[in-house]
Amino acid sequence: MRILTNRKIIFFLLAAATAAVITPIVYSHCQIPCGIYNDPMRFDMIAEHITTIEKSMNMINQISAESKPNMNQLVRWIDNKDAHADELSEIITYYFMAQRIEPSEKTDAQAYEKYLTKLTLLHKMLVSSMKAKQTIDLTITRQLTELLADFKKAYYEGSEQKHEH
Repeated sequence: MRILTNRKIIFFLLAAATAAVITPIVYSHCQIPCGIYNDPMRFDMIAEHITTIEKSMNMINQISAESKPNMNQLVRWIDNKDAHADELSEIITYYFMAQRIEPSEKTDAQAYEKYLTKLTLLHKMLVSSMKAKQTIDLTITRQLTELLADFKKAYYEGSEQKHEH
């Protein structure tokens, strides 16, 4: 009887270890219908990522211009810029595109046009985020800031700054 109990424990531990290894990575927001959303926070997070990307680009330019650039700091600012661009992309993709922007049928022309506008703005933000990783051109952060403002306006249009959960 004791051996059977030990076998059950070993089986349970192996099953738990296997599950931990094959479980997919969890992203910043669940993809189940939990109904817990904080849109204003996400807009603030995106704005903060854009500001951080801009600061990183400025620091990369400043360090690169030095007669003896500190390569360690240069690499750290590049990594920082890229990480924030990735986090921005994740919010756009996994929060807004996957969960908050609901597809609309072409039969409702007005709703479909609004859907396409939001989707287009988000796609442009994704492309700009990718470009932010490829360059230190500050026009990219200005584009991101403008796209964010345009998307926020389109997102909240007619909803008095609230979105239904």
